[in-house]
Amino acid sequence: MSAPPSFADRVYATVARIPRGRVTTFGRIARVCGDPRSARMVGWALAAVVDEQRLPCHRVVNRHGFLTGGWHFGHPDVMRGLLLAEGVPFLEDDQVDLAVCVWEPDDLDDDGPPD
Repeated sequence: MSAPPSFADRVYATVARIPRGRVTTFGRIARVCGDPRSARMVGWALAAVVDEQRLPCHRVVNRHGFLTGGWHFGHPDVMRGLLLAEGVPFLEDDQVDLAVCVWEPDDLDDDGPPD
């Protein structure tokens, strides 16, 4: 009998499913991973991601849509550039328009940008 996946493994599996052109939040990931009060732990797990995992960590923002993981990519502008290249709309320089592009991790059948 194998051990259940760790919290970090559940985070990585969730992040791997974020569709191109969409974003989700640390809190939404924590909720779907079974611990809704662990948004910060999601951030820590993502900070430990290595390039070989090829996860779209740039698609994770804070609950207000602000870019918070930009330094993981070298500079916040890199995260913004990656999101812009995918067509993610911004309200301000460092805040995505969650009303338009948020993805709920429990939307298992949702695999594309909104109409």
